[in-house]
Amino acid sequence: MAKRLLGFVGFDEEEETIGLPASFFQHLLPAVDDLAELKLTLCLLYRRARAGAPVLFLRQELEQDPELHHILGLDGQRAENAVGLALERAAARGTLLTLRRARGNQWEEAYVLNEPAGRRLAEELAAGEPAPEAAGEPGPAPWRLQRPNIFVLYEQNIGLLQPLIAEELREAERTYPMSWIEDAFRIAAERNVRNWRYVRAILERWAQEGKQDEITGRDSEGYGRRYIEGKYGRYVKR
Repeated sequence: MAKRLLGFVGFDEEEETIGLPASFFQHLLPAVDDLAELKLTLCLLYRRARAGAPVLFLRQELEQDPELHHILGLDGQRAENAVGLALERAAARGTLLTLRRARGNQWEEAYVLNEPAGRRLAEELAAGEPAPEAAGEPGPAPWRLQRPNIFVLYEQNIGLLQPLIAEELREAERTYPMSWIEDAFRIAAERNVRNWRYVRAILERWAQEGKQDEITGRDSEGYGRRYIEGKYGRYVKR
C-alpha cells in the first residue's frame, strides 16, 4: 500500500474533540515502545470515547478492519498480523483485558479497555450464561476473562522479579482474590509507588477492613475475616 505524503492542513475549530485519560500521558505513553501498539491503543481509545460506553472489541473484526490497516500503512496478511501482535502487546502491558470463549471447535477472542467500566463489562460477560442453541447447533460458551498471574503483574508494574520475593508473591496469590491483586497493583501504579511492600499493604488493609466490591457495591467483609484468620493473617496489623 503506497503511503501518500500530504501535508496536514491543521485542526478545524468546529471539529469534535476527544479527550484522553491523564494516565495515558503519565504512565502508558512513556512505556509504549512499539508504533503499531501505540496507534492501535489510540484508535481503541477514540472508539471508546465516541461510543460513550465500554466497547467489546472482537479480535477477528479488528484484524480485518480496513481503517486500522490504513492507519498502520499495511494491507493484506501483513496488516492482520500487525494488528494481532499489537493487540497482544497491549494486553500484556495491561492496557486491554482479554476475554476468550469456545465457539464450535474454535476459540473467539475479544478485548475491553482496562478502565473501571471496561472491567465491569468484562466481569459481567464472564459471569454470563451460555448463548442459546440455534438451528440445532450449540451456541458459544460464556466468555472467560484471561487474568494475568501475579508474576506478570509484578514485572509489568514494578520490575524484574527477584527470587527472594517469588515465594511471597505465590503466598499472596493463594490468599487473595486475583481481582484484589490486580486492583492493588493498579492503585500503586496510579500513585507512582512501584514497590511490592506498598501493594501488600493495600491488600492487608482490605483484608482487615473489607473491600468495596466494584461490581456489586457490596462490602467484602467475609473475605476480610477469612484472610485475617488464615495463614496470611500474621502479616495483617490488627
